[in-house]
Amino acid sequence: MIEKNQPYLIGETAFHHEGDIPFLKTLVDHGKNTKIDAIKFHLLLDLDEYFVKKHEAYDILKNWLLTKEQWLDVLSYTNQKGLDTILLCNDPDSVDFAIENSDKNIIAIELHATGLNDYFLLEKASKFKGTVILGVGGSSIDEIYYAITTLNNLGQEDIFLMYGFQNYPTRYEEINLNKMLKLKDLFDLPVGYADHTDPSNPLNEYVSTLGMPLGINVCEKHFTHAFGEKRIDAQAAVTLEQLANIREMMDVANISLGDGTLAMSDAELSYGNTGPMKKAIVAKTKIKKGEVISLENVSFKRTNESTYMLQSFFPRLIGLTVNKDIEMDDFIDFSNVEYEFRKENSDQFKANK
Repeated sequence: MIEKNQPYLIGETAFHHEGDIPFLKTLVDHGKNTKIDAIKFHLLLDLDEYFVKKHEAYDILKNWLLTKEQWLDVLSYTNQKGLDTILLCNDPDSVDFAIENSDKNIIAIELHATGLNDYFLLEKASKFKGTVILGVGGSSIDEIYYAITTLNNLGQEDIFLMYGFQNYPTRYEEINLNKMLKLKDLFDLPVGYADHTDPSNPLNEYVSTLGMPLGINVCEKHFTHAFGEKRIDAQAAVTLEQLANIREMMDVANISLGDGTLAMSDAELSYGNTGPMKKAIVAKTKIKKGEVISLENVSFKRTNESTYMLQSFFPRLIGLTVNKDIEMDDFIDFSNVEYEFRKENSDQFKANK
C-alpha cells in the first residue's frame, strides 16, 4: 500500500524518454537527487493492444517502445537507487511483466484512465500482489465504479485512486481539488493528486502541494532535466528545481499540519504560560495578613514571572484568609493563604435571582 500518512512524491516519466534509455536513467538519477519517493514508468509491450494501427500516434510510439530486457535493465537501475517503482501498464502483457518481476520493488501498477473500461486489463491487474492505482481523471462516477467493482469481484482490494487530468496544460481553475475528497468518501479509498499545471505558471508549485492541507499526501509530477526541449509530455514537466521545491513544500506542509492532538505542545505551553502571557491572579491592593480574599482585592494582570495558579483555581481563593502580607501586584497562590481542601462554592459568581 502506498504511504498514507507522510508526503509521498511520485516522479512521472511517461514517454518523455522517447526510447532513449540513457535519458531515462538520467531522469531516475535526478529524481533520486530531488528526493522523490517513487518513479513511474509507462510500460507498453504490445502496441496492438493499445492502439489501432491507423491511429495517428501508432508509428511514432512504436519507435519509442522498450523491450522486456531493456525494462529489466531500467528496473534494476531504479532498484539500486532505492526508489519505489510504479508501472503504468497500458496493455495486458505489461501487467504480466509487472507480476513476473514483482521482486524489483514494484510497489504498484497503474491503469490509466483510458483503460478503466478495459475488462481484460482489469482482469490481469486483479492478480497483481500490490497496490492497483486507477487513474480517474476525466472519468465519470459510473466508470470509476465499474473499475473498482470489477477489481473487487476478482479479488483485488488494494486500490488507490489517482485524480488529475492533462489538457495541455491543465488550468488550475479547472482542477476542482474538492472533488478528490468526495471521491475518497464515496468509494472509501485513498486518493492521490497528479498535477499537470503549466510549469511556467508561477503558481505551479503552490497548486501542486494543495492536496496536503486537504489530507491528500500523495502528489505526482512530470519532471525533466531537459526543460524547454520539444519532447513528448514536456507540457506538464517541471524543472528539477521546481520538483525539489515541491518536495520541500510538501514536507513543510506535513510538519505544519501536525498530528492534530489537542494536548498543548512545549511551544504552546511556553507561549501560553500563566503570568507572562495569560493573566495571573494578583493582589489589586495590598492585602494584610489576616484579611480575607474577596472580589474587591484581587485582579488579573500579566506579569514578568510565571505562576502555577490556573484561572480555574480562582473561586477556591475567594473567602480564604491571607497568612502573610501580600503587596499590590504580587501573586496570590496557595502559599500565602490559609487553605483547606473543601467543596468549591461558586454561588457568589452567579447572578442574583
